[in-house]
Amino acid sequence: MTKEQQLFNEYSSVWLPPPKLDVANWADTQRRLSSESSATPGIWRTSRAEYQREIMNALSNSLTERVIVMTAAQIGKTELLLNTIGYFVDQQPSPILILQPTIEMGEDFSKNRLAPMIRDTPCLTPKFGDPKSRASGNTLRHKVFPGGYVTIAGANSPASLASRPIRILLCDEIDRYPKSAGTEGDPLSLAMKRTQNFWNRKIFLVSTPTLIETSRINEAFELSSQEEWKVPCPNCGHFQSYSWELLIYKDLTEPVMRCEHCGKVYNEIKWKAQQERGQWVAKFPDRVKSRGFHMNAFASPWAKWSDLIEQYNEALFGGMEQIKVWVNTVLGMPYRSSDNEVEAEKLDSHREDYGAELPEGVLALTCGVDTQDDRLELEVVGWGVDKESWGICYHVIYGTPILPETWQKLDEFLARRFSYSTGESLGISCTFIDSAGHFTDEVYKFCKPRKRMNIYPIIGRGRAGMDIVSKPSRNNRRRVMLFTVGVSTVKGELMKRLQLDQKGPGYCHFPMGLTSEASRGYEKRYFMGLLSEHVVVKRKNGRNVITWELKNAGLRNEPLDCRIYATAAMELMDFNFTQLHTKRVSYLQNTVNLNTKEQPMNPSKPAVVRHKRRPRFSLIKTGLRG
Repeated sequence: MTKEQQLFNEYSSVWLPPPKLDVANWADTQRRLSSESSATPGIWRTSRAEYQREIMNALSNSLTERVIVMTAAQIGKTELLLNTIGYFVDQQPSPILILQPTIEMGEDFSKNRLAPMIRDTPCLTPKFGDPKSRASGNTLRHKVFPGGYVTIAGANSPASLASRPIRILLCDEIDRYPKSAGTEGDPLSLAMKRTQNFWNRKIFLVSTPTLIETSRINEAFELSSQEEWKVPCPNCGHFQSYSWELLIYKDLTEPVMRCEHCGKVYNEIKWKAQQERGQWVAKFPDRVKSRGFHMNAFASPWAKWSDLIEQYNEALFGGMEQIKVWVNTVLGMPYRSSDNEVEAEKLDSHREDYGAELPEGVLALTCGVDTQDDRLELEVVGWGVDKESWGICYHVIYGTPILPETWQKLDEFLARRFSYSTGESLGISCTFIDSAGHFTDEVYKFCKPRKRMNIYPIIGRGRAGMDIVSKPSRNNRRRVMLFTVGVSTVKGELMKRLQLDQKGPGYCHFPMGLTSEASRGYEKRYFMGLLSEHVVVKRKNGRNVITWELKNAGLRNEPLDCRIYATAAMELMDFNFTQLHTKRVSYLQNTVNLNTKEQPMNPSKPAVVRHKRRPRFSLIKTGLRG
């Protein structure tokens, strides 16, 4: 090559377009990790988590329109989003929309993840200008660059989804989006409509799944190529997923996984050494337009198997809510609700002879009251350690709630005290009365002067995911303290408790008796009513929603409602059952000591157990608390 040719090549290279890169190659050559978000700041290397390569490259494939990532936590989902943003800003300038569950989360993403990437990645910094300059077009939610812009929006805000053409749509944690953006409808559908003007649009959906009945990410994954990350066995080379069922963990310090083909077992280090040879295997390889990827946390280089197993063991002690979280965040799978169909005959095994009005395990009493046109129905429920419960009395007061006499009978009943076999008695600590229906004002009038007795009106709301009890409001005609109860939340937990077969935490006891008086109202009618509803998944506004409906039109659900209200009253009171148990044990021991010293108690004056606890008016979060 002559000197003239060499000089020509050097000068002509300045005018040539940059080499065409895919997202992973761009990240490996251009991306810099920031110290705020990475334990190892500096040059990005896709080889650290090889499974990310094909996910990113699918976004730069002209045949693929949608990329769905349904995975566990700790696999680097946020970095995938950031690399995608950087690639399209630098290589294919386009209008970009980043949709987060809320405006606040969007602003946090912009400030703590996006801005540091722009600052520390040399090829991006000059494209956005000085972020402190008002003339730069660079704000927290909207960033302009040559050939496009980046807008950060919240799924909960209709204004942030205002009409604006978008080519690249990046949706993070879509299972946490609200069902509707204000009154505008499904936020994901609204955002997708903004991409319709672009033939080469890209839609990137990322999320950890939630309930299978309502999971957006699972629904999208089901319609995709459904690809699983698989690695070869160190012995035979058979490709398999990191499977929870194949994991052996007698010793948490050295869990191993078995090869499903040859049966050999290897530890975490050996299996993860195969990551560079791993590959995505599609169930439906012909679905090139919509590629879906699923992987659990056992493949993550940032998660130890022993830690994930320990989290599972902790979740077992925490109950079904924590198991659900573990399935979602570790296995990366949607949680399939346990069957809510409980047969009334099964609850026969929960019936027993208490030997007194109050069994020894009861430490506090609450009551739920349901109003009907011609009667009041109510249930008194006893509560013990770890929310073990005992049905104490199911009672019907006949008479229209319009009449003062009906409320007088309720007043007398709520003043009752219930006795243990040892002679002491216990009163009702808190009562919730349903104020919905035809007798709202009568309920308010009854409850307002009885606030000091912890007798409150409530209104039930069936929206899924609500708090069990919300902070009270006085925005009503009588200015009475009104609580809102998330009835769907309590119903779901109650059905799980009714399925328990072993006495202890959460178990539901019922009294046994052949006559109406001996059974205390817990007859066939009660159990049919307690089990009168079931979960139904319906399509509403383009989304699957969970509702509770009567199994049959002829069933009555008052027993279920009363148990729900009594349960919510217990949650409001926030009893310290451990402390109450200690006090009762101490009292019984002192009584035995007195009797041993031949100091007889006066049988005409039984001991009275008083609970002076006032409720804490704080938000009581969804789910069981031990």
